[in-house]
Amino acid sequence: MTYFAITRFKTLSKTLFRVFSREHLDAIAAFVCAVLVLLGWIALQLGWLGLGLLLLPAAYVIGGYESAKEGLTTLWQEKELDVDLLMIVAALGAAGLGVWRREYYLIVDGAVLILIFAISGALEGYAMQRTERDIRSLMSLSSDTARVLDRGQEKLVDVERLQVGDRILVKPGELIPTDGIIQEGYSTLNEAAITGESLPVEKTVGHEVFAGTLNGNGALILQVHQPPESSLIQRIIQLVKQAQTEAPPSQMFIERFERGYAKVIVLAGILLAILPPFIWGWSWETTIYRALIFLVVASPCALMAAIMPTLLSGIANGARQGILFKSGAQLEMMGKVRAIAFDKTGTLTTGKLAVTEVIPTAGHSIDEVLQIAAALEAYSEHPIGQAIVTAAQQKQIEFVPAVGVYSHPGQGIIGEIYSQQVLVGKADFLIQNSKFKIQNLELTNNSPVRAHSSAPLPTPDSSVRASLADSLTIPSSDFWSKPAPTTPELSQHLEAEGKTVIWVARESEIIGIVAVADTLRPKAVEVIKRLKQLGIEETIVLTGDNQRTADRIAQSVGIDRVHAELLPEDKVKVIRQLQSQYQTVAMVGDGINDAPALAQASVGIAMGVTGSDVALETADLVLMADRLEKLVVAIHLGRRSQRIIKQNITFALSFIVLLLIANFTGNMNMPIGVIGHEGSTVIVTLSGLRLLRNW
Repeated sequence: MTYFAITRFKTLSKTLFRVFSREHLDAIAAFVCAVLVLLGWIALQLGWLGLGLLLLPAAYVIGGYESAKEGLTTLWQEKELDVDLLMIVAALGAAGLGVWRREYYLIVDGAVLILIFAISGALEGYAMQRTERDIRSLMSLSSDTARVLDRGQEKLVDVERLQVGDRILVKPGELIPTDGIIQEGYSTLNEAAITGESLPVEKTVGHEVFAGTLNGNGALILQVHQPPESSLIQRIIQLVKQAQTEAPPSQMFIERFERGYAKVIVLAGILLAILPPFIWGWSWETTIYRALIFLVVASPCALMAAIMPTLLSGIANGARQGILFKSGAQLEMMGKVRAIAFDKTGTLTTGKLAVTEVIPTAGHSIDEVLQIAAALEAYSEHPIGQAIVTAAQQKQIEFVPAVGVYSHPGQGIIGEIYSQQVLVGKADFLIQNSKFKIQNLELTNNSPVRAHSSAPLPTPDSSVRASLADSLTIPSSDFWSKPAPTTPELSQHLEAEGKTVIWVARESEIIGIVAVADTLRPKAVEVIKRLKQLGIEETIVLTGDNQRTADRIAQSVGIDRVHAELLPEDKVKVIRQLQSQYQTVAMVGDGINDAPALAQASVGIAMGVTGSDVALETADLVLMADRLEKLVVAIHLGRRSQRIIKQNITFALSFIVLLLIANFTGNMNMPIGVIGHEGSTVIVTLSGLRLLRNW
């Protein structure tokens, strides 16, 4: 027992040491270098020259190994000079000058340069680890195994070996191993890892669940409906990896600038090491020392750190909030957007039909109309029927049995309730199958007034309006405040608002109408308002729907311009026109027909939950939470990133100029130059991490 305990302890210790050394290798090297520099300086102070000349070179090797390796690799493979190599050359130059003049404190100066450069590298490494922590956490969301049910037996199978059609069991508190459809069970799932939304979501039979989400208290049996590698979490991980590795245009420009800049610095350093004795009468020792300091302070380390830490912080922040930027370039571009085009269905609206009004005729009630309509529509799979059934369930109306139900596609549905014929459908359908005239009927507010051909329709009172608003998720429209029209006029009014009117009849009597429509997203109005406050110059609706419906939606949310009845290629043309006017244009959509416009736009933005696979793959940015208000957060992140990058570049260039002036007009030594140079790099890197904070 003791032997195994000791063996396990040794194994665990080795593992922990390996992990610790891998994550903190730069810090360990910097610490050892610092100790050697301190001991070497003490040895020189005490006159122990041999010991000092032994310790200080060791400090050079340990502290400067990684930089020398990277610099030489770049020089050998890419035939380019970089900052790491310049630092090593400057340090070795200082050491060589010290040995030549026997001024051994210059060796210490070179060692301090190596030390501070090593400390700076370690600090930057820790800063970038913090930047990437939120992104790397996605990797741990993928379960390695799944409980597969095979002939009633449960067995663990590697996720990558799952096949489409497999049934898997997910117990309470476990991660969902792969995307699937619930076959049995009910539970609440925490989908924060996918959508950024912390509130649990109820899931039951028929609902899709996503890999990486956390199951609640219920056991679920899922059926795998797509290969595990196609799961949403795996696609997110791949896209985020791609975003980390792809350099945005600004970073690529800085990198190209660095290559040319390094060559200029080397050439200038050589000239500064040769000309001053002939021009200003400097001694050769002073000239070479100043030239070496010039190599240090003129190196563009801070400039190189001005962009990527900021963009990676923004990507990490967005991922934490359910906003997936596919590259740093798109985060940059979001900060420049001046106009935004929206698809209508599924973007500004929910894409799901819902009951918006229930208007009973005289002597009947809202509950009665919904009860009878839902009794028949419960047998229908049509979205309109499902909307009516949902409305009845929201009001907790008891369902009554219907028999002999027969559907007439595109027209309506017929059945019997308590031996009475019931019809639900379009007006023409009811007229063809009944013996009454629609135009002689009127709607009421549950008052005892009977319908007749000449009396005006009484305006429903506040109790009816309150009943509708309280019982349904969508409040009734503003037609209540207008003079009460006759029934056909009311139907036309609702249809003019883009709604579908369903008539409900029992025997030869109309008992009411139900209006159904696609509903606005809850915060669509607020989003458009906040976008305008952020300075977005124009908002546009691009839709294939009819002009009347599009105008109603645009007016409801405050959209500036409407383009309706568009084919996919027409949307692309409109985007191009907008780009000629505003340069940087974003497009928000969710469907296959939006994919060409998403690809054409400067930034294509897809809705993550409702969006089609084509839209998600084409878009540059995905709102995983399917919440339109996250668009405002994305734009704010883009603008903050632009602001921070500009601040960083300005600070980096200003500090380089300041150090150069101090080098040639003052009496700055090597350690002070190094501290100023590396200090500015650390400040710029930490400045970029500000984007990790939410606003």
